[in-house]
Amino acid sequence: MTVRLGDNQYGKAETHVVRVTKGGPKGSVHDIKDMTVSVMLAGDFAATHLTGDNSKVVPTDSQKNAVFALAKDSPIGEIEDFALRLAHQFVRDHASVQRARVSIQEQSWVRITAGGKPHPHAFERSGSEKRLTSVTCTRDSEWVVSGVTDLTLLKTTGSEFWGYPKDRYTTLPETQDRVLATAVDARWRYAGQGVDWAAAHAETRRLIVETFATKHSLSLQQTLFAMGEAVLEARPEVAEIRFAMPNKHHFVVDLRPFGLENDNEVFYASDRPYGLIEGSVTREGAEPADQAW
Repeated sequence: MTVRLGDNQYGKAETHVVRVTKGGPKGSVHDIKDMTVSVMLAGDFAATHLTGDNSKVVPTDSQKNAVFALAKDSPIGEIEDFALRLAHQFVRDHASVQRARVSIQEQSWVRITAGGKPHPHAFERSGSEKRLTSVTCTRDSEWVVSGVTDLTLLKTTGSEFWGYPKDRYTTLPETQDRVLATAVDARWRYAGQGVDWAAAHAETRRLIVETFATKHSLSLQQTLFAMGEAVLEARPEVAEIRFAMPNKHHFVVDLRPFGLENDNEVFYASDRPYGLIEGSVTREGAEPADQAW
């Protein structure tokens, strides 16, 4: 029997770095960037697996230190900019690294208003939603995938679900009026560089949210496609967008035993089990880039 080493990669996961940038008079006005950074390296690392020779292995502790040092050494900018600089640095500085992938989750903070004015150095966390990016660099190529996770959306009407096949296990009643709720995980691949990352993120997010609100839904799958279609039609820099969307079920409570009618006003919100809808929407003619994901 022949045994061989397959694909492999390694890195430092979830380095949590908070960068305070000081501006204004005497550095009294602060801004913060809260990032969780993960690095994965692939390349000429067979020897460490097969013989224990670590001469080509960039220690994961060094990867962590590079995150902190780069956060200090230059302005963070958008998370896409920071991820690109970090990934390029690993490929440039280490001959054994053939591919570097840097993934970042950004937690948003908003400035607290005190006495009717924005406080110069006090912030509150702005919910569970996080901005994402994953940058992959090789010696001759680079790809940027950005996105959002835990974007929780709900509408109390404008959604139906009916016409599905029935079998002996079917108990779900058809409905022409239901609550539709989900926590969107969306990731989109940019077609190239030279993108205004902040504007592209803001507009893509807006299109997702507005389409969810305004598209009359016959299924969460239909809503998924409509959101992706809206993004690709409006944002030429986006080549492909992928979604994972749990269906956060809201069941109408039967109040008839208590002599009460329930006209879609009182619901039981069930956290599990849940339907999970996944899908991608791709621009026709877009170059495939499996390595980007």
